[in-house]
Amino acid sequence: MTRSWWGWGNVEDAVGGAELDALLGRVRAVMPGELTDHEPPSVASLGLPDPRTTPPASLADLCSADPADRAAHAHGKAFRDVVRNLEGDLRHVPDLVARPRDERDVTDLLDWCTREGIAVVPFGGGSSVVGGVEARCEDHPAVVTVDLGRLNRVLEIDTTSRAARIQAGVYGPHLEDQLRPHGLTLRHFPQSFEFSTLGGWLATRAGGHYATLCTHIDDLLESMRVVTPVGISESRRLPGSGAGPSPDRLFLGSEGTLGIITEAWMRLRERPRQRAGTSVRFGDYASAVAATRAVAQSGLNPANCRLLDATEVLINAGVSVGGGLLVLAFESADHPVRSSLERAVELCRDHGGEPADADTTGGSDGDARGGPAAETWRSSFLRMPYQRDALVRHSVIAETFETACTWDGFGALHHAVTEAARRAMAEVAGAGVIACRFTHVYPDGPAPYFSVYAPGRWGSLVSQWDHIKAAVSEAIVANGGTITHHHAVGRDHRPWYDRQRPAPFAAALTAAKSALDPAGVLNPGVLLP
Repeated sequence: MTRSWWGWGNVEDAVGGAELDALLGRVRAVMPGELTDHEPPSVASLGLPDPRTTPPASLADLCSADPADRAAHAHGKAFRDVVRNLEGDLRHVPDLVARPRDERDVTDLLDWCTREGIAVVPFGGGSSVVGGVEARCEDHPAVVTVDLGRLNRVLEIDTTSRAARIQAGVYGPHLEDQLRPHGLTLRHFPQSFEFSTLGGWLATRAGGHYATLCTHIDDLLESMRVVTPVGISESRRLPGSGAGPSPDRLFLGSEGTLGIITEAWMRLRERPRQRAGTSVRFGDYASAVAATRAVAQSGLNPANCRLLDATEVLINAGVSVGGGLLVLAFESADHPVRSSLERAVELCRDHGGEPADADTTGGSDGDARGGPAAETWRSSFLRMPYQRDALVRHSVIAETFETACTWDGFGALHHAVTEAARRAMAEVAGAGVIACRFTHVYPDGPAPYFSVYAPGRWGSLVSQWDHIKAAVSEAIVANGGTITHHHAVGRDHRPWYDRQRPAPFAAALTAAKSALDPAGVLNPGVLLP
């Protein structure tokens, strides 16, 4: 497989043929305008500037100045990243891409960059959608992207404690391949699973497979090892501790600004063998939300509890539902889960829900299926990033944003965000469509995930999206939501993150940055000025 330098995933998996025809057909049905394809430019045509630095001889074999390498590490995979790549706008390309072989190499690279004042951008899979890996570092003489892809092994497995010591650069599928012979799994499956790494998950506090309980990578972390410019931080392996503020919490979500995560001990579980799932239709959205809240507060803790509104179901599953579709699934390694599903269905019936036939499965990995509509949506979900790229090539604004809020505040937030999005789309695109789903649910609130689709103008797509993004971000913060539930802060969310965090904490984080990175070379502009 060949990784795409400009868009998502593998070149061979791009949308084409009948899939592309069907996708564009759905778009033409709801949006006016001509859909003209724009081919991605060749790397040779980009005219990248020469590197502004040369590594010392001792590090030269770790560093690449290849234009294709530099182009592939210039941006993440957000809508605005893909647009700029297609337009050939790579004004913040790194000077070098370094690939350390071990932790000693990471230390040596950091020492060199600290001495020379060279900015360092840690890089896992590059799937950031918030500008987290983009080298916007104008105040530095050069930028080196440190790609941890060579640090990709499971180093040790403690079967008694059910944990593993894992290098940070391992991609999701390779990690699971190494755990599978032991009958164990990390069971952390973000949508970016195939193209993201353990270190990236930890650095961004990624959200994963589970809709309840272990929703974030935080919940699966036992201890962490981090290389900083002033030394190595390694926390003690413990199931829990009350010994002061947690050192791991300092580095979780630090997005490469305080150090480079090189390895971690992660909590594992036995691979699930028992599964049960279904989907439940609702006649109105308010009832669907109330039923989802009832399940989230029931203590049943489903593995999947994903509420899709009617627009989401129609666009991505091609099915019409009045108020929404709730996809439910339970799983276990050691006991049947059918009774838990049945109780959840009872709660949904109390709110007018009508379930599809329940589906129970065992054996292979994966969610229990929830009927034809849920299965169609799930297949579409896995293809969404590729479909987004195909739409971008045809000047369609197709992007997502997410948040979390309390149940009592969801109604007001949902109304404010959808209205802000509609107004903004009307202002810059004439029209547009917004959909919502819950990716995770907690006893005290949901994590709504919104998708927008609007006709764009080639050459103006970034400014159009930035206008929409600013409008919805203002609505989120003004209505008590978080600027991000699991996409991280990066550089793109900074204005709203600065307003969300308490001032004393901002001062403490600034002090930690100064103490751990006195030269200010680690991922400048992320989290902090």
